[in-house]
Amino acid sequence: MTGPADNAIKELIGIWDVTMKTPIGSLSAVYVFTHNGNEVVGTATGAGEETPVTAVRVEGPRVTWRQSVRKPLRLNLEFDVEVRSGEMLGHSRAGRLPKTQVSGHRRSG
Repeated sequence: MTGPADNAIKELIGIWDVTMKTPIGSLSAVYVFTHNGNEVVGTATGAGEETPVTAVRVEGPRVTWRQSVRKPLRLNLEFDVEVRSGEMLGHSRAGRLPKTQVSGHRRSG
């Protein structure tokens, strides 16, 4: 990894502590993003379940992905965040429901 796109991917790779401020309260999850040589992949663990993160796209500081959860509700989520200097800020959305604020920080080490 050497170009600007590669630097953006490096910024995302790692373990993230993420909080989503939902209408039913704040939910926390741990996200792990890795790069397998061809694409960025990931998992999210929270609310007693681990789910795959799919369709990860990195375009500069902007990162989008999809995720399906079953807890606390069965939802198909779409995330749209900006990642800069180990911080993540943006939103997620489930269908026509209102946007949910998403924030997080990458663990060091």
